[in-house]
Amino acid sequence: MRIVMFYHSLVSDWNHGNAHFLRGVATEFVALGHELRIYEPENAWSVRNLIEEAGEGAIREFHRAYPLLHSVRYGTPLDLDEALDGADLVLVHEWNEPQLIAAIGRHKRSCGNYRLFFHDTHHRSVTEPRAMARYDLSEYDGVLAFGETIRDTYLRNGWAKEAWTWHEAADVRVFRPHSDEAWPLQLLGDGKQQYDGDLVWIGNWGDDERAGELREFLFDPAKELGLRARVHGVRYPPSATAALAEAGIEYAGWLPNYEVPRVFSRFRVTVHIPRRPYVESLPGIPTIRVFEALACGVPLVCSPWQDSEHLFTPGKDYLVARDGREMKSQLRELLANPSRARALAEHGRRTILDRHRCAHRASELLAINELKAANVPALERAFR
Repeated sequence: MRIVMFYHSLVSDWNHGNAHFLRGVATEFVALGHELRIYEPENAWSVRNLIEEAGEGAIREFHRAYPLLHSVRYGTPLDLDEALDGADLVLVHEWNEPQLIAAIGRHKRSCGNYRLFFHDTHHRSVTEPRAMARYDLSEYDGVLAFGETIRDTYLRNGWAKEAWTWHEAADVRVFRPHSDEAWPLQLLGDGKQQYDGDLVWIGNWGDDERAGELREFLFDPAKELGLRARVHGVRYPPSATAALAEAGIEYAGWLPNYEVPRVFSRFRVTVHIPRRPYVESLPGIPTIRVFEALACGVPLVCSPWQDSEHLFTPGKDYLVARDGREMKSQLRELLANPSRARALAEHGRRTILDRHRCAHRASELLAINELKAANVPALERAFR
């Protein structure tokens, strides 16, 4: 098939968590032999910020890491007749401008012999419903929502004809344990692994959506346990970097997403601290960070979130700390008990390989596309 995707950015992952899943699914489509085109605005805010922080070389490094993936960076106006010529399947991400989303719908109505899906991987449908209600999806074949709460919201509000749950997943071609010759591990004389530190957290500041949670579940436990800890991420205000310094945590700034596995291999444990909207309004939806950590085989401890969609097995894939005291206790246990940490990490990675690879999601999307091509109504249950 000819697959066309309209996303915020393929080449930049600066404050752009969707880049991981986009790159992984796109790679699977290419591997399956489909013809793929990805369109992104040439002046995307993520690209601008990436270049400002890391320079044009960061774009070149992306192409080195993903030689099979390319995008068309367009200005305005975009020639949709050219972009969609011969398309069979079209995906339009929620971060696109409403005008473009509507224009693609009109193109589908007038001359498009393709299936058209809207892909939502954010919490705005629940936290900002008025903003989302203005999106014209009347000509779209349906919505691909990254959680059942989002899917149900579209159907309940009448924003879409049909909707499917299409969870995120890990690109295991890139996200895997790096204990091979590409990233040689330093070993002590007794054969034990030499780490750069105890705890690493990879995540962006998040507009104060988890400031209190970061202090309770990361800053204070790291300080009280005296851990060698590091944080990677962007948009940290001076107050946040000061709090990190006060807790004795190294702040290392932006990290290319494809470098995350290498960094995980150098630390003994990581944590997941979801933003407040995901905990309060979107139960059951993990962010991509959970998939990344488990795919890389690093022991993971989460601050509270409810896995109501049964993607994982809490206690076997990862541990859950109900408060800062439990976080400190569980980190201490994993750091003191390597066999326990190893068993946790291995179970989590098996879950990813069995159920949550980007290859799984590519297959799910192709099945949804076949259903629509055959005019079969939407499934009652989400794909898992």
